[in-house]
Formats: sequence, structure tokens, C-alpha cells
Amino acid sequence: MADPKETVEVAGREVSVTNPGKVYFPERGYTKLDLVRYYLAVADGALRGVRGRPMALKRFPDGAAGDFFFQKRAPRSRPDWVETVTLAFPSGRLADEIVVRDAAQLVWVVNLGCIDLNPHPTRAEDLDHPDELRVDLDPVPGVPWDHIRRVALVVRDALEAYGLVGWPKTSGSRGIHVNVRIEPRWTFPEVRRAALALARDVEQRVPELATSRWWKEERHGVFIDYNQNAKDRTVASAYSVRPTPDARVSAP
Repeated sequence: MADPKETVEVAGREVSVTNPGKVYFPERGYTKLDLVRYYLAVADGALRGVRGRPMALKRFPDGAAGDFFFQKRAPRSRPDWVETVTLAFPSGRLADEIVVRDAAQLVWVVNLGCIDLNPHPTRAEDLDHPDELRVDLDPVPGVPWDHIRRVALVVRDALEAYGLVGWPKTSGSRGIHVNVRIEPRWTFPEVRRAALALARDVEQRVPELATSRWWKEERHGVFIDYNQNAKDRTVASAYSVRPTPDARVSAP
């Protein structure tokens, strides 16, 4: 017998949580409702990372241990208070993606089976000009945490040299993300080139620890993944729960 729905009252709305007792993290026993309650507890912080941004839906219908799929198009069956915006991708395809602005919309997205939140680096009001440059520090297997942390500090120094401020967070997996707020005046290719220039700068400062080499067989240490700034890329936002056995969080 299926679990009854759980109704959550939030942001002046009633949001249904289907199958609330479904176990999403078998190792810890955390359920879908536990995940919803977590996001409600950190809603202020979580919304800072996603508010007003189109979002790709990364759905885990069977929880963190099951298969997942990316859904770029918003479900046709949705409440009229769930906002969407039309994105054009490099392939020429169009997609109406969800835009979250409040905690009710956040819970609605999580109820779809979204464990982590994956917003684009643009605002719904200006889809062609990112307001965030994203630095993804992705270590090759075997790199100790201290090396990743040291590279993050070098990223900070490099950004300061350009008059920029980076806001670091753990990726919730193995690395560190550094988000850099920028004016929304440059195109995606321009922001990506800036991220590549930054990656090469960091590599030159600590060549024994960091690399900007694209081919995996040429990498060592911590790869500075500048391609996360391509137009079709999204990155898990701050306070996102990651689909790891221990339900790790991407934490500032």
C-alpha cells in the first residue's frame, strides 16, 4: 500500500509530498520527507543559491542509490504558481525550465525526486549574461583534502589580484566549488574564457598541485574545471544534499 500524501504548509501554500516514507538514503534510513524537512530547515540559505535562476531537474525516483535522469523541461502538470522561463541551448533546442523563488516552489521541486539543486549561472530576467563565474576544483583520485584546500586558497589569491571575491563551498562529493559573483554584462563564451584564464593562472602559481589540462590522462592533482561555465552546464548549489550514501551536503 502506497504511503499517504503529506501536506506541507509553507510560504502561504499547501504543497503535497507524495510517498513521504520512501527511503532515499538506505545507509542512513533517511526518507523523502526527511529530505523535504531538511530543505525547509535551510530554506533561507538554499534559496540564496537558486532564487530566480532557471534550474535543471536532476531526478532520483528511487532515491540516492537508484538511477537518476536530468529533466530540462518543466513537467506539464504543475501548479500555476510554479514559474518557468524558456531557455535556448547551443543545440538550438528550447526548454521551459523551473525557476524557484520561494520555499513552496523549493519543496515542490524536491518532491519530484530532486535530491540536489542544479541552477544555471544566470537569472531568469537575463538568460544570456551569467552573473556568476564558477570554479570547480575536481581532484583526481587519491588527492588528499589538504591539497584541494590549498588550491582553493590560491584561487582566492588569484581572484583578489583581479579585484574579485570568491565564495567557497564543499562540493558535497570530493572537491570544492568557488562561486564568483560578476556583473551580468558578459556572454557565456566570454565568461568561460575568463574561467580558463583563471585556471591557467592558478596552475602557474602551483603547478605541482593544480592543472587546467582538459584530457583526463594528462591531469594530476586538482583539475580546475573551467568548462562548468559553458551555457548548458549546471552545478549543485549551496546547501544541496548530494546523492552519496551518507547524504553529504554541499556546504559553504
